[in-house]
Amino acid sequence: MSLRFAAILALLMVLVGGGALLYMQRERSQQASNVDVLGQPLLEGLTAADVASIRIAGPEGALTLARKDDRWIVAERDGFPADYAKVRAFVIKAGELKIGQSEPIGEQDRARLALTAPGDLGKADQGESGGQGAKGGILVEFRAADAKPLARLIVGAKYFKQVPESPDRARADGRFVMLPDNPKTVYVVSDPLTQASAKSAAWIDAAGFAAERVKSIDYRAADGERWKVERKDDGSDWKLEGARPGEKVDFAKPNSAAYALGRLAIADAAPAGATPEATGLDQPSATIVAETFDGLTYTIRLGKRAGDDFYAKVAIAGAPVKTRAPAKGEKAEDRAARDKAFADRIATLEARLPREQALAEHTLLIGKSTLDDLLKKRSELLAHKK
Repeated sequence: MSLRFAAILALLMVLVGGGALLYMQRERSQQASNVDVLGQPLLEGLTAADVASIRIAGPEGALTLARKDDRWIVAERDGFPADYAKVRAFVIKAGELKIGQSEPIGEQDRARLALTAPGDLGKADQGESGGQGAKGGILVEFRAADAKPLARLIVGAKYFKQVPESPDRARADGRFVMLPDNPKTVYVVSDPLTQASAKSAAWIDAAGFAAERVKSIDYRAADGERWKVERKDDGSDWKLEGARPGEKVDFAKPNSAAYALGRLAIADAAPAGATPEATGLDQPSATIVAETFDGLTYTIRLGKRAGDDFYAKVAIAGAPVKTRAPAKGEKAEDRAARDKAFADRIATLEARLPREQALAEHTLLIGKSTLDDLLKKRSELLAHKK
């Protein structure tokens, strides 16, 4: 090997080694900048005890969840009760969010990742535009008792480790998020934050009504359709009022209607200020009156359709029966056990009743699917002749 060739080879080795070293140093510097925040709290210092309200603004509008005494309410729904467990879990989850990845981001990337701010947080209201269209982000603001912000977060697009066939329906592996005070950095958190929504239906306490041991059902529609069924005791056959000769009740139909009355869940609550004329409750499309063997009467008035739901008002009258009538031929040894079971059931009913009666103050939205077994024509209750 000539001396000149050896010198050239040595120079090449120095250049290649230097380039590799420079590349490694640059990679380490980039990695180090991310390592500094990797695993760090996203909303440092946020604790559930300090949060008195949450303002959420998105493309579909905005709402405020406010803590009132020992419960949470939805302000834009006339103080309708919020699901306490959902709100508390969301606040705790937000305080526990850790940074999984961070990258610099520009204006175009913010729009692509749905991280654009949804307008003025203070002026947005439920039902009004959020200001950025369907691709805008969801701005979440946690506030203290004096209404000062404790933390703010923009929730953007879903994050997937592998892109699924239907991203809109697939459960994400995480979420792209951004802090409004740092709009040049996007973070990835491992939680999909599915609860981050400005829709009131996602937050209300959906526990509805449970009319148990139904004695009679009286259905009257605005179009003149009317029927009434009743029974002598819990478990006996239903009788159709005004049944004509040859008409027999298909007992499965009244049973299904009674079952529906025992699980009337709430889909949403009407906005504050919704008038009877706007909801159709000034001239109800149907009225259902159900009496129970426990001494209660449930009156359900239905208004207009709103998508898959009906506007509704529900009132409960009467008081639970305090004593149990012994069954015919009841043995003495069975009486004590049955009396205890009766007392326990009435105690459960009395504990639940104040919450159900308080719902009478609100205009509700009840899903049509839960009412279908009640909204039948008289002819549909009859057994078909073979």
